[in-house]
Amino acid sequence: MGDTEWLGPKDVSDELHIPIKTVYQWNSKGIGPRAAKIGRHVRYRRADVEAWIEAQYATPSPAA
Repeated sequence: MGDTEWLGPKDVSDELHIPIKTVYQWNSKGIGPRAAKIGRHVRYRRADVEAWIEAQYATPSPAA
């Protein structure tokens, strides 16, 4: 796995300043950052979290 940085749900919650419950809801609905189930633990690669954040930016609409 090399130098992959793994984050837990609490880490994602803390970094995004959102309730941990939201992270778990995203995971169960499949709408948040890509997650891996490792044993009984949910983990997120930092690169996947950052890519998901980038994808959340809205595309500006052209000026009328």
